[in-house]
Amino acid sequence: MNRLNRRHFLVTAVAAGAATASSPSVLRAANANGEINLGFISCGGRAGQLMDQFSKVDGVNIAGLCDVDEGRLAAAKKKYSKAETFQDMRDLIAVDSIDAIVVATCNHWHCLAAIWAMEAGKDVYVEKPLSHSQWEGRQTVAAARKYNKICQIGTQQRSDPMQAEIKKFLHEEKGLGEIQSARVNRYGIRGPIGKRDTPLEIDKNVAYDMWLGPAQDQPIFRNNLHYDWHWDWNTGSGEMGNWGVHVLDDVRNTVFQDSVSLPKQILGGGGRIAYNDAGQSPNVHFAYFDTGNIPVVIGLSNLPAAPGGKKSPSKPGPDSGYVAYCEGGRYEGQRGRGTAFDNDGKKIRTFKGSGDVKHQANFIEAVRAQDRSLLNADISIGNDSTGWCNLANIAFRAGQSASPDRVSAVDNPQWESLLGEMTDHLKAYDMSLASDEIHVSPLLSLDTKTEQFTGEGSETANAMLRRQYRKGYEVPEIV
Repeated sequence: MNRLNRRHFLVTAVAAGAATASSPSVLRAANANGEINLGFISCGGRAGQLMDQFSKVDGVNIAGLCDVDEGRLAAAKKKYSKAETFQDMRDLIAVDSIDAIVVATCNHWHCLAAIWAMEAGKDVYVEKPLSHSQWEGRQTVAAARKYNKICQIGTQQRSDPMQAEIKKFLHEEKGLGEIQSARVNRYGIRGPIGKRDTPLEIDKNVAYDMWLGPAQDQPIFRNNLHYDWHWDWNTGSGEMGNWGVHVLDDVRNTVFQDSVSLPKQILGGGGRIAYNDAGQSPNVHFAYFDTGNIPVVIGLSNLPAAPGGKKSPSKPGPDSGYVAYCEGGRYEGQRGRGTAFDNDGKKIRTFKGSGDVKHQANFIEAVRAQDRSLLNADISIGNDSTGWCNLANIAFRAGQSASPDRVSAVDNPQWESLLGEMTDHLKAYDMSLASDEIHVSPLLSLDTKTEQFTGEGSETANAMLRRQYRKGYEVPEIV
């Protein structure tokens, strides 16, 4: 337990764990009127949105604020003046009056922060993607079960009533017949993040060791510390983990009804092209998932259709959403709305979603009842959806220069269509799938029970299922 690094935090965690084990239905700090005190780890942009949303839920108090950046912490304190402030999350977690923790940190911190909080007896709302690696995601699920804590992931579309209507239409009513395949999209333009000749100098008001946490202490050559960590493998998961997790979670929910935890095979590729910046994750990414039933492909690009343009490349379906291809037509879904078309392209039904605070209210409802069955996005669901993203990233990182044999290893109409679109997209940048900057994996096979790769490419891919942690910030193995 020396990973906790503070005696008082250790004592609090052990005592809370014992109390939780003996009386799991008791909220540690709930008062007579059922108010819930929330502590926020991070005061960045997404955290600020969550603070605003949780504040709209009856009986919720923003009671604790934590950020390694004193400037961001001070700004949040101005808005939530009654909240206690901390730079070290362990101090926040140790506060007995805090009932639940909201984790909105960089991706590499999500699992360890959530585990520390649950060890200390707190319920947790953790932002997506759950994990930076599949192994640590499993430990977070195990911690929620071991300490009997409520743990929800921030895929907020899970609480939109529209999702239940879509599932009823597709599966109970069979409104379009049997689902045959699915196409997922995430197309949104993002500019370069810069490339410095010398490492970024860290602001003196940032507790940088705590910012790094489990990540390795490596020099940063981008222009900004905050947000652009998304595109660095040391701290982020690229666009696949940033937005891909939302649209892939939609497909797992509405197309598969969560019956497929992880795919059996994955083929992926892409590259970071055109920008010559310090980013590592691909700004053009494509992957195929063999589920054993309904095949799924995903296309992703952060580039305009052509250099200097303002529009994303053309593709079937919405920029950020999915298409379920069925016997009798197709369903196109995205956040907040969806449309069903017959085989002649005629619109036969529309769906409209709700953009309010239902997901946050759902978490609070489960916390008050101490009943995880009430959650719309339990941590185990979040771990599985994040897993698809982690696997797609591994496929890219395990890839080599593309060859006709690799890209044609899958015989699937949607895959062929996606490759055709990517070929046209790359051509606008004087590139092709055979360019050195584009890497494609072999068709990787995954044992979904052991969550280990087997066969061709498995040695390289398995090495990416678990990361190396800095001393003092190791994600524990939960048994």
